[in-house]
Amino acid sequence: MTKTTITRRRFIQWAGLGSLGLAAGGTALRRLTPAQAAGSAAHDVEINLTAAPAQQAILSGATTTVWKYTAALVKGDAANLVTLPNTYLGPIIHLRAGQRVRINFNNNIGEESIVHWHGLHVPHEADGHPSYVINDGESYVYEFDVLDRAGTYWYHPHPHGRTGPQAYMGLAGLFYISDGAEDLAGLPTGSYDLPLVIQDRTFDTGNQLVYSADSAGFLGDQILINGQPNTTPLSVEALPYRLRLLNGSNSRIYKLAWADGTPLSVIATDGGLLEKAVSRNYLMLAPGERAELLVDFSQWTVGNTVTLKSLAYSGAAGNNATLPPGSEFTVADFQITAATTTPTTPTIYKSYLPIITGDGTTPPPPAGVTRSFQLYMQQGTWTIDGRTFETTNVVNEEIVTLGDREIWEFDNNSPFGGGGGDNNGQPHPMHIHGLQFRIVSRTPPSNSTQYNNWLTVKDGYVDDGWQDTVLLMPGEKVQVDVTFKDYTGLFLYHCHNLEHEDMGMMRNYRVDL
Repeated sequence: MTKTTITRRRFIQWAGLGSLGLAAGGTALRRLTPAQAAGSAAHDVEINLTAAPAQQAILSGATTTVWKYTAALVKGDAANLVTLPNTYLGPIIHLRAGQRVRINFNNNIGEESIVHWHGLHVPHEADGHPSYVINDGESYVYEFDVLDRAGTYWYHPHPHGRTGPQAYMGLAGLFYISDGAEDLAGLPTGSYDLPLVIQDRTFDTGNQLVYSADSAGFLGDQILINGQPNTTPLSVEALPYRLRLLNGSNSRIYKLAWADGTPLSVIATDGGLLEKAVSRNYLMLAPGERAELLVDFSQWTVGNTVTLKSLAYSGAAGNNATLPPGSEFTVADFQITAATTTPTTPTIYKSYLPIITGDGTTPPPPAGVTRSFQLYMQQGTWTIDGRTFETTNVVNEEIVTLGDREIWEFDNNSPFGGGGGDNNGQPHPMHIHGLQFRIVSRTPPSNSTQYNNWLTVKDGYVDDGWQDTVLLMPGEKVQVDVTFKDYTGLFLYHCHNLEHEDMGMMRNYRVDL
């Protein structure tokens, strides 16, 4: 195993974290080194995960230089790692709720990096905080228990200021969790459980990736599905499928719909299965968000092609003349072939965790707003309450107590600029690390232009179920119900437009005893 070298800067960062932990109640925050991990609790699955440059055939002609996660299973079942074919995307890590996992991350990309397990409820030292970045040639050991419900999660880099470029170069992968309740739902499995990672990229004439971002974020001019161009139809049988959607783009927001107007049946959001499927004519999917669809392809004729599109909408931001933000374009084509097995009907399932609706099983949310965060641009950079990212610093408004339940409000209607007032503003998908939350309410824009833009997207929100990322259009306010449980320490909340995040639209919150 690679020996970890602790630089002076890193020592100072960890020492600062340790001070925060001691102030929080006597338990110092610590980096889990390989030596410490060797003596830690027994684990069910162990994986070696490496980030390194690679050559990938994406377009016709020359291969493309990418950065890629590769993995090897040290301990566990072969099903714990699923390698997708012909892609720069990392393998799907597939675990079951209750398992304990050790992941030995090796960084060989030539610059600092760290891995964030997006959506997972893990201790702060396993969350991929930028203060834990490791240099090229170093290793970092993660150990955590899988506490989340069955669903689709993902992993990607999280160094401050370089998350956008590193994710754009290819560093991303899916993380599936299964459990007994999902098993009972009878959802499609195997080749009928299909991931769809949607990303936009730009290539030069030599098939190399081009990255050039501004304050609105990066927008590519070509759509990739699972790391390959969307120009080749995906072959599906005339059977029910579980489609796991991830918006893995840096900043592009998708308004997904079937081209023929067939409604979408949404069965899961960021944090897993819904209490029941919900129907939408279109689905808004912002960077970092996941959704799952149950699609019976037998409703279309064998031999036909059905198209998943991103429909036009207003209020998008960014610059790309070839594929403008908010324009209509094809996301993926599905070529329907004859069924090779007997179709089965998924079981109608009910939620296996309390739903926070005040239905008697769980108390209703607290009344009123506990904390409100304003999203706006100040002095040419994106901020939260006028503040940008500080490695370990928090202000009083960002300190919470373990066990508390609060209502957080994100306000994209600030009069200070970049979101509210009389300008058009920009969307912000807000992500909270370390927990899943419930969306309590949305307040539409009061500005007439922003309100009319909002009308073109509002029916595509799925605010049911558990979330870790929520889209706010310009002028919009959203309230979310959060509970801080199990872990103290330092976690992040930020905009998941990766360029906004890299500019500093990210802050810490600290959980104290």
